[in-house]
Amino acid sequence: MTRLQQLSRVVTAGTLLAAGLMLGLGAAVGAQDEAPEGVVNYTRVDATVACAGATPASAMPALRDLGFASVINFRTAGENGANIEGSRAAATEAGLKYIHIPFRTPTDETTGAFLAAIADDANQPAYIHCGSANRVGAMWFIKRVVGDGWDTDRAMAEAEAIGLRSEALKAFATEYVANR
Repeated sequence: MTRLQQLSRVVTAGTLLAAGLMLGLGAAVGAQDEAPEGVVNYTRVDATVACAGATPASAMPALRDLGFASVINFRTAGENGANIEGSRAAATEAGLKYIHIPFRTPTDETTGAFLAAIADDANQPAYIHCGSANRVGAMWFIKRVVGDGWDTDRAMAEAEAIGLRSEALKAFATEYVANR
């Protein structure tokens, strides 16, 4: 697949998502269809971001082929099935920047690190993942409110569509944005 075909596929997916959101359909229309093999809870948010749960190291070349420049991983080394060093090596070999911001319980520091990473144009398009997309949803909610100026109801609906389920993560994210 040529770079132009890859970009076209990314833009098309983003266009479908934007149309779906405008129609009130929530998560990306057909997003799981483009998910690399082994990736769970994949959601193409727009042309520059996709969010997901567990992502095997073997998916890194496919992520590059989908046009991503970076992988942002929230998983900790102790999580069942996490292979941080294997994923880092596979991402590097595939030509992807690998950003590891491990947390089980978010802090202002981990949130700040994520917001800085996602705001950096050199990391775009970005693929963001954790084990289930729960932590990703919480961080994405914060990004949408603090970084994009979305209202909390709209941002929470998107975060829940991505995978945010934990009441503790929702509470952290809501308190974080309320204090900004």
